[in-house]
Amino acid sequence: MALIYVAISSLLLLFLNIYTSRSSQDLFYRNKESTMIERCHFAASEIKALDIINRNTVEKAVSNMGSLRVERLLITDDKGVTIYDSSEGSNGVSSAILPDEVKQALNGNDVFTSRFDNGIMRSNAATPIMSYGTLLGCVYMTEYDVSQGALIGSLQNNILTITICLEIAIILFSLLISRAFSAKIDNLIASMHIIREGDYSKPVKIKGNDEISILGEEFNELRSRLEAMDATRRQFVSNASHELKTPLASIKLLSDSILQNDMDAETVREFVEDIGNEADRLNRMSQKLLSLSKADAKVIEPAQVICIDETAQRVVRMLTPLAQIRNIHIETSFADSCPILSNEDDLYQILFNLIENGIKYNKENGNLYIRLNRIENTAVLKIKDEGAGIPEESIPQIFDRFYRVDKARSRSTGGSGLGLSIVRDLIQKHHGRISVESAVGYGSVFTLYFPIFCGDPGQNPTSH
Repeated sequence: MALIYVAISSLLLLFLNIYTSRSSQDLFYRNKESTMIERCHFAASEIKALDIINRNTVEKAVSNMGSLRVERLLITDDKGVTIYDSSEGSNGVSSAILPDEVKQALNGNDVFTSRFDNGIMRSNAATPIMSYGTLLGCVYMTEYDVSQGALIGSLQNNILTITICLEIAIILFSLLISRAFSAKIDNLIASMHIIREGDYSKPVKIKGNDEISILGEEFNELRSRLEAMDATRRQFVSNASHELKTPLASIKLLSDSILQNDMDAETVREFVEDIGNEADRLNRMSQKLLSLSKADAKVIEPAQVICIDETAQRVVRMLTPLAQIRNIHIETSFADSCPILSNEDDLYQILFNLIENGIKYNKENGNLYIRLNRIENTAVLKIKDEGAGIPEESIPQIFDRFYRVDKARSRSTGGSGLGLSIVRDLIQKHHGRISVESAVGYGSVFTLYFPIFCGDPGQNPTSH
């Protein structure tokens, strides 16, 4: 980029240099042309005023023109025969070799030519001598102007010097800018190489407010997200390994005990039942891990219009036996019809996890309240239990994967710390949100918000 910029600027400066030099030179030429033609007209007027035009009368008239101050003054008759020539060595004899300017002037034209050479401005001018429309001859002058030549040369040298200085400045500026730009890019590339190796601890440092600096800030933001994702992945793998290892270890211990000890049939039956429970726990955990993987993959499934109350009633019927075992009374209120655009399986899993938690973590002989209301264009579902509640400091973390408020109690109820994480991901997938209110000793309230669907199934519910 710097080389292209230098090349373009060089061409522009070269053009400006030539244009300025030519323009200034033309300005001098036009000024000299005006002066020389004016002198020729003055000489012609003096010559045509003579009664008789011959060498003697012309020499006398020329001697009275002391202000002309030209290098050569040539006067001819109408045939081109030289009458007077002031050039050194002239003997006044007619010359057959005449300047081109004289030949053009004898055709009735004012003629001027000039050239700049070796610091000298050489100018030639010729004009016809006319008297009442009759051609009497012509006047030809030659002038060598050293002072104006020097002025032109000085001006051109100054322009060239300025052009060179500007070009050097542009080159230096381009090198500095390109080096600064390249340094920032190299910094970014080096950081990319570091991150590619798995090290997210070193943010890129780019100063300034230009686009590269903004790119650096975006890169740092991406690095932070990658670092967080990597940490989450490591934690997830660690937690998943730990959670899977526990039931596997239990199964291994129970099976070894059966094989290595002589047990009565009742004890063996109890151990086999425990092995079955641990296997069920493994199966539930595998299903939840698959659900999380499916949510992370952003799998888009066909959506359909679903009434929340119908799905909620189906979930309540399914979990009523579990509630009866713990003497939990479920009270429902579905006052309004709340159709949403969702997936039947996803909504079922959301409600199943939350209602199941409301039963598992409720107190004995407690109540579970499920309320569905419609507030403007939003469906609001509240699930309130009377359990032990969640400590305030734990509420922001309950949706993290494998997080459990009470690990001992969760294991006793078969919890894995994945249910609420799945719930949150599925709700966000369907443009909803979830909030939690809880007080230790008084229970918890989970509130779900979904946009009401009131249009064509192909539309986005958020637009209503």
